[in-house]
Amino acid sequence: MMRECQVAVIYSHYVAAMRNPDIRLTRAFRAAPRAFRRASVLALVAAGVAAGQTAPAPAYTDSIRPLFGFHDLLVAGTFVGATIIAFPLDKRLAHHLENPGAQANQFFRHAATGLEVITSPGSYVIGAGMYVVGRVGGYNRLADLGLHGTEAVLAGDVVTGLLKSLVGRSRPYVTADTNPRDFKFGGGITNGDRQSFPSGHVTTAFAAAAAVTAETGRWWPRSTWVIGPLMYGGATMVGLSRMYHNKHWASDVALGAAIGTFAGQKVVQFNHEHPKNALDRALLHISLAPDGRGGTAIGWSMTAP
Repeated sequence: MMRECQVAVIYSHYVAAMRNPDIRLTRAFRAAPRAFRRASVLALVAAGVAAGQTAPAPAYTDSIRPLFGFHDLLVAGTFVGATIIAFPLDKRLAHHLENPGAQANQFFRHAATGLEVITSPGSYVIGAGMYVVGRVGGYNRLADLGLHGTEAVLAGDVVTGLLKSLVGRSRPYVTADTNPRDFKFGGGITNGDRQSFPSGHVTTAFAAAAAVTAETGRWWPRSTWVIGPLMYGGATMVGLSRMYHNKHWASDVALGAAIGTFAGQKVVQFNHEHPKNALDRALLHISLAPDGRGGTAIGWSMTAP
């Protein structure tokens, strides 16, 4: 019941904002085609539900939970169902987002491009930056977040890259949005035009969103209902931007979201339930500090496994 209430609150705030004529986003949103507006509303509500899947974990536990449990099976089933449902809608949504009215909207065009750059390569740059600042300044939580977030993005991207290469689905612009069923096994290995399924940008965005939500939920359990919708909402907008730029079908986005969400949640869970794993013991015990001569001194302390 609490989750449904939170989603209702998110939706009500969204409706109130859309009724405000003084907001630039509102004017741009109203100028967009109806199909795009409906997709955005559904995406925002879905983001709130997805955020609720990341339950706050305690900072320390004596028992180790199974890495994949029944709850994960339900979430995976939901994502698989969404991917299957999206297949029949691929062509229709592609046509709606590629119509002249949507493409002429300069606000959406610039916003979509910005979101994609922030996602890739931005996620790696941001993650590495947080890790370095955390090590230099002694902010352990920041370093932890940067490291685990980058690990999650990398894990999700590896899985997505493998699927892209093997499935060989053509991107929407290849067939002018007319053939979402154009698959060729192994076609994506050498041909970038056949690397549509699933979306790498969406995988990256959802992996980062899931990792940040899970990490911050360990520090401040109540923050999940604030940080989660923001992070997952931003990741969902990345998915819409890839469809808007005619780079991916809707089902590409759905599967990318599934892979990214699991990558983010499971990387954080594994690292905190196995704090003495080799990577954490190596990288979270590095100290960076000025050496007094204009350079940087690197210190490394490591506990025995």
